[in-house]
Amino acid sequence: MEDIERDYDKPIVEACIAAKTSLIVRVGMLELGAGTGSFRVREMMHRIAYPMGVHVRADVNLTDIEATCTDGVSRITEVVDLPTTGVNTERIWLLEHFADWLSVKCGQAGTYHTMTVVSRELVDNLDEPNVYAAARKAVKEVLAQDQDAAKALKDAVATAVHNEDEISQNRIDAAAIDTRTAAGLGTVGSTPRPEDSKDSKAASGQSASTQGEAHEKARSSEGAASPEQSVSPDRSASFKEATDSKEPASPDKSASPEPQATGGITVRQAHERLDLIERRKPLYSPLFSGFASAVACAAFVFLLGGGPYDMAGAFVGAGIGQWVRRQMLGRRINQFFATGVAVIIAALACVGTLRLVGIFDPVALRHDTAYIGAILFVIPGFPLVTGGLDIAKLDFPSGVQRITYAFSIILVATLGGWAVARMVMLNPQGFEPMNLSPWLMAGLRLIAAFCGVWGFSVLFNSPQRMALVAAVIGALTDTMRLEMQDIFHVPPEMAAFLGAFLAGMLATVWRSSVRHGLLPPHLGYPRISLTVPSIVIMVPGLYMYRAMFYLGQFNTLNALDWAFRAFMVIICLPIGLVTARVLTDRSWRYDV
Repeated sequence: MEDIERDYDKPIVEACIAAKTSLIVRVGMLELGAGTGSFRVREMMHRIAYPMGVHVRADVNLTDIEATCTDGVSRITEVVDLPTTGVNTERIWLLEHFADWLSVKCGQAGTYHTMTVVSRELVDNLDEPNVYAAARKAVKEVLAQDQDAAKALKDAVATAVHNEDEISQNRIDAAAIDTRTAAGLGTVGSTPRPEDSKDSKAASGQSASTQGEAHEKARSSEGAASPEQSVSPDRSASFKEATDSKEPASPDKSASPEPQATGGITVRQAHERLDLIERRKPLYSPLFSGFASAVACAAFVFLLGGGPYDMAGAFVGAGIGQWVRRQMLGRRINQFFATGVAVIIAALACVGTLRLVGIFDPVALRHDTAYIGAILFVIPGFPLVTGGLDIAKLDFPSGVQRITYAFSIILVATLGGWAVARMVMLNPQGFEPMNLSPWLMAGLRLIAAFCGVWGFSVLFNSPQRMALVAAVIGALTDTMRLEMQDIFHVPPEMAAFLGAFLAGMLATVWRSSVRHGLLPPHLGYPRISLTVPSIVIMVPGLYMYRAMFYLGQFNTLNALDWAFRAFMVIICLPIGLVTARVLTDRSWRYDV
């Protein structure tokens, strides 16, 4: 610690290896705590280490990191452990911007955005309440400067064209004057009259004067013919900066500032930025999180085939259950215990709601499957998907740990739901068919999938714009998946693979559109923050619960049947995402 404290106020590139390692490992720890996979943690640590001139090798598991860093002279190993794990897509996004911000401050180019002004504004203003608005405003200013530069170019070209026209017209006028002057002096062999001789002398003098003025005007017009000479110095410089680079023209908004001779920011300043990222409060209150959970689970129930009563029961149960879960996790209560309690409360609230409605309409009492939808807010979609992605990158220790953690959460949730079913004597047999027209069903599925993915994105702490982008992707992919099953009778496993594959491709298209300037740069989100929420709604929660329900009744054949159905769908989801990444990302296509 002494060497870190000694170099705390030194520029990062001049600090000792221990101070640099403290930054690298801390970024990896924050990334791991946000729920992302080990391959992204390693990638982020390498991005932080590269501008410092450090090489890092890291072993990443579910809750710990062991990293060895070397700068060619010294070597140090650091180990960190997390008390728990969770999901925070906003933190994943902010750490992407922090990596670009640090790289630019150390004199290197950014890699996450072509316009690193977004990263600079976000990271520099993390202590501001409206940090996202500040970033959007900065982007608009840069784009306005680019538009001014483009307008300067357009005006310069227009001026040059106008001057060329004036030059040509003056030359024509001068030639006409010369012709009239020659005509006024007479032709060979003719004898001018006395009065003509007097008039011709006057005309000759006037034409000579006019000709001189025309030639002088042509010469002055030629001098203003080029764009560089016709544009003011400020506008010319603005145009030059805009055309030489895609980066913003203004020095204080530059996306790729010049390397700082002093080594950029200090170790202390970098840690202060990380402090702000680590201590950021959740974007949404427990009450709003409960509302988002209610919307997501009600939409989930509809996509599973439920009707209005099923959706109403799931809405109430999931909302109350998520609110209780947030309160318990906020007090750092054990994850598995909090999950079990939240599931039991959600299921009981759903059943109670339907029993209350049944007093006025006895039909509601027949909807005994709705409580399954009320507990789907605890589905661990992130560890399921990132575990599969880690295995695809040959990181088996981390992948197996994540999948084991996910199945442990699922086991607690399904046991809680089964316990409620035994207590209130429920026998869920599925949802009653609604018999809607195919076109109406497709439209309602599109709306329900949008609402469901939006709700899960909010549970993952995604900013609203990120949640809406993920919701659009999820609406398209999940509707396509269900329609393929109904119309073309595609097996659920193949439909899940195609849905996940399309989600991965759409997320890649969105990211590429941002990088190529087709979309505003502040809308560039990490793929995993878009793909995982969009396919969580495809996780077969109903299959998994039915497997546990039959297992509780010791009906092992039906339990195994539903368990293997669920397993096949679950493994097809990360396979679809991996296929999309292999086709669009060189780092996934080749083993290097």
